[in-house]
Amino acid sequence: MNLLGGMFLAVVFLGGNNANAVQPIVAIERTVFYRERAAGMYSAVPYAFAHVAIETIYTAIQSLLYTIILFTVFGFEWKTGKFLWFYYYVTMFFTYFTMCGMMVLALTPGIEVAAIVMSFILSFWNLFAGFFISRMQIPIWWRWYYWGSPMAWTLYGLVTSQLGDKDANLEVPGVGIGVPLKMFLKESLGFDYDFLPAVAFAHLGWVLLFLFVFSYGIKYLNFQKR
Repeated sequence: MNLLGGMFLAVVFLGGNNANAVQPIVAIERTVFYRERAAGMYSAVPYAFAHVAIETIYTAIQSLLYTIILFTVFGFEWKTGKFLWFYYYVTMFFTYFTMCGMMVLALTPGIEVAAIVMSFILSFWNLFAGFFISRMQIPIWWRWYYWGSPMAWTLYGLVTSQLGDKDANLEVPGVGIGVPLKMFLKESLGFDYDFLPAVAFAHLGWVLLFLFVFSYGIKYLNFQKR
């Protein structure tokens, strides 16, 4: 549970910083884009994809540095497969947080409104990320909130990729001694090791969703004041 809490805080603060830091840059460049598009110099979709491409390069480098730091701090096994899984999920959460920040800015008239909307989105993601209350404890009619939080998928992937295949016995209060770790993860937190590939594909889905909505906002919405 300490590892789960540590990874939750890492995702919240590191990812949230990316989302907030990218918005002033996009806000300034959007003003330039309006001018150049009116002059017939820029097309919206290539501009959006170029913007995403350069941010992806930054996040890949950033993710490698933080992966090395976090992997060491949390004391995970130095195995190639586990390290690559960890790097993949760290890269994905940095990327979708950045894409989300860009998307929100593209859909709102200014950085002030974007900051308000982003704070609401982050509050929603945090609440249903599976740390404050696990998926197994959420009422069944509200569990779609859990699956609608990208952070929930990230915590699922980070925890399960590192611990989901271990048979170490735990002492669980109210249950007893000798509970296998992977069984505890599956029954108490809902983390199933066999579901890991689907979690990996879901991260790609979140990135692509935010990318296309950002492209749509840049192409069809114009908040320029004359």
